[in-house]
Amino acid sequence: MREQFPFFKAHPGLVYLDTAATSQKPQALLDSLQNYYINENANVHRGLYKLAYDTTEAYEGVRQEVADFLGAQSADEIIFTRGTTDSLNLVASAFGPHAVPEGGRIVVSGAEHHSNFIPWQQLAKRQHAKFEVTPVHPDGVVDVPALLAAITPETNLVAIAQVTNVAGDTLPVAAIAKKAHAVGAVVVVDGAQAVAHLPVDVQTLGADFYAFSGHKIYGPTGIGVLYGRANLLAKMPPIQFGGEMISEVRDDVSTWAEGPIKYEAGTPNIAGVIGLGTALHWFKQNVDAAVLKTEHDLADQLRSGLAAIPDVTVYGNQASLATVSFNLAGIHPHDLATFLDEQQIAVRAGHHCAQPLMARLGVPATVRASFGVYNNADDVAKLVEAVQAARRYFHGVD
Repeated sequence: MREQFPFFKAHPGLVYLDTAATSQKPQALLDSLQNYYINENANVHRGLYKLAYDTTEAYEGVRQEVADFLGAQSADEIIFTRGTTDSLNLVASAFGPHAVPEGGRIVVSGAEHHSNFIPWQQLAKRQHAKFEVTPVHPDGVVDVPALLAAITPETNLVAIAQVTNVAGDTLPVAAIAKKAHAVGAVVVVDGAQAVAHLPVDVQTLGADFYAFSGHKIYGPTGIGVLYGRANLLAKMPPIQFGGEMISEVRDDVSTWAEGPIKYEAGTPNIAGVIGLGTALHWFKQNVDAAVLKTEHDLADQLRSGLAAIPDVTVYGNQASLATVSFNLAGIHPHDLATFLDEQQIAVRAGHHCAQPLMARLGVPATVRASFGVYNNADDVAKLVEAVQAARRYFHGVD
């Protein structure tokens, strides 16, 4: 698998364990982007010449590919955005006031990425609504019973990650959605850390809105997706204007196009959409259950290896997907990550855009290693050895 990624030819000695931040790109994607700019570059939805028509067909074809990938009922439920953050902010700004009335109630978990936390926090402020943040366990895993208990008849909206970005735990979205829908609440799911690591079916999950980013699933940066149930999108107004999102414009009134393009003002990221389609096609052709199991097994091996080192705290558990966060006692995560970088090991260190979670864990930050389909057992062994070396260096012990 690794041979399909030119990045590793350019960096043969690097152990890349930061896929949760962004994935490396297969040659198929790079070829697709180059081909687009050389042979297919034209604007969409507005040209009458053949090249523009063909590019529009390709662009809209990807919308159908995404719908199939997510198990959506229709391509009209797929909106192209700049990424997960953009998608979640679109829902909060455009649909949020409809979903959450004045004095309403929003529920989020204490392990959410800021992109699925701040938009709802700010919506609550605008709507004078209650903003309920549910607890996490000491290992950073969401307390699911507490989350379910927080969904009361007063709840209007529940926002959760399908897979969290620090502990890597998978939330039972279908069970959460079932309870939320029973009280009339809308369910918004951050799928950024899920789509590359497990099959997703938005209808089975019961998600009303579902967001993900292309660059997390071996696609380009700057392109994302928002799925929204058709009956809810019918109630969601656009919040950006111009380009092909209009139907008619008059001096005193404007009307909007039908379908998802009414949320895609201006010239869209056409190359990004084409690249996303290529990445999803590549993923379906190359990543099966066995590949995902290997990826998850590597994370489990790393978790076990780190847990055996004295002074190391590991977050998450054996059910966590593709992500292992940890700390070495007495050493700031930034210092540990710098030490690892000197050993040519790339990990993420910081609060991971999850400061409310860090506050609950009582730490300023963690080190996070995250896996992709190109990682192997040697990567795990090198990181474990390097953390042992860091402990000897910083603590002066064997």
